[in-house]
Amino acid sequence: MKTVPLHVGFVGTGLIGKATLKQVGAHAPSLLATGGLDLRIAACADSKHMILASSADGMNPDAVDAAVGDRAVAEWDAGALAAETPVAADLDALVEKIVAHARATPDGAAVIVDNTSSDAVADRYGEWLAQGVHVVTPNKKANSGDLQRFRRFRAVADESGARWLYEGTIGAGLPVVSTLRTLRASGDRVRSVQGIFSGTMSFLFNTWDVGAGQPFSEVVLAAKKAGYTEPDPRDDLNGLDVARKVVIAARESGVDLALDDVDVQSLVPAELEDCDVAEYERRLPEFDGVIAEQAAAAAAEGKVLRFVGKVDAEKGTGSVELAKFDASHPFAGLQGADNILEISTARYSDEMSSTPLIIRGPGAGAQVTAGGVFGDLCKLGAVLGARVPV
Repeated sequence: MKTVPLHVGFVGTGLIGKATLKQVGAHAPSLLATGGLDLRIAACADSKHMILASSADGMNPDAVDAAVGDRAVAEWDAGALAAETPVAADLDALVEKIVAHARATPDGAAVIVDNTSSDAVADRYGEWLAQGVHVVTPNKKANSGDLQRFRRFRAVADESGARWLYEGTIGAGLPVVSTLRTLRASGDRVRSVQGIFSGTMSFLFNTWDVGAGQPFSEVVLAAKKAGYTEPDPRDDLNGLDVARKVVIAARESGVDLALDDVDVQSLVPAELEDCDVAEYERRLPEFDGVIAEQAAAAAAEGKVLRFVGKVDAEKGTGSVELAKFDASHPFAGLQGADNILEISTARYSDEMSSTPLIIRGPGAGAQVTAGGVFGDLCKLGAVLGARVPV
């Protein structure tokens, strides 16, 4: 059985970063034993410090959970990990180290796992891919950002042979990107993609008791208190996060869409866009009547409101909007903070006597997002020759 060593540098050790690292630590030994995928934890970095493995063999996977805990990199147990003492973070030095390890190892490959949300880190993908360093990430900045940069990164990856994998950028660990790619690779033509792309917005509209006259502002503030929204709920309600996912879905459907091309309906009142968070929360109830009228009008038609992103691949357009759906529609029956996507294609169409393809499940959470990232590492290993059933 062929062994495929992947020397992995983990950038970003927040909730998702630590979850990914611990999942890899827990399962790396069995992947090596059963499929020849040798995942070596070569380096880890947060915004201030990095820690490097003492040798090309990588850090001790069995020690990861206890040695890392919930601590910053500077406080990790280097001895237990078989790592060097943490030093100031230096991504150039980190990449240089994992590339050196890969070159010194037969069939070795270097991989960066970017678990940050940093555009500055994403901006470096091009240079890494050009060096033959594979990139795995749930960071949406590069594949939803500047279109020319996106094209350049894709071209660089094609030229070098390095892989840029980002399943976790839509729907956490849901198989959205891979499904769109498989459909197109097998000759299908994507016509449209629409969905509830935001776990936060899903939760708001799934739990809002319109019939009881509950104010929408009450739902928003309760969701923030429960940790479902960003510290500033406007970062969810303005639709920008959904717009980024629309761009990603569009590009994976064959549409070269830019973020500025997406028509976004923000649920943040214009009067509250520029004030501080405290004023926003205090004044939000003043605007409950507007969305309450929309909900009542939808209910009168036997419909519900849902905050959705849409891609019309045939027209080459994308949008984010508050839309009405029949009570029998799959979007109406969603629960909690789940995501759901509906993909219509030449095959999944009325002409083929088929319903659209539906993908549904948790669209947020450290463990499921980390699972999507880990899954991409497994796919990369399989592409490079490991016997991993993906």
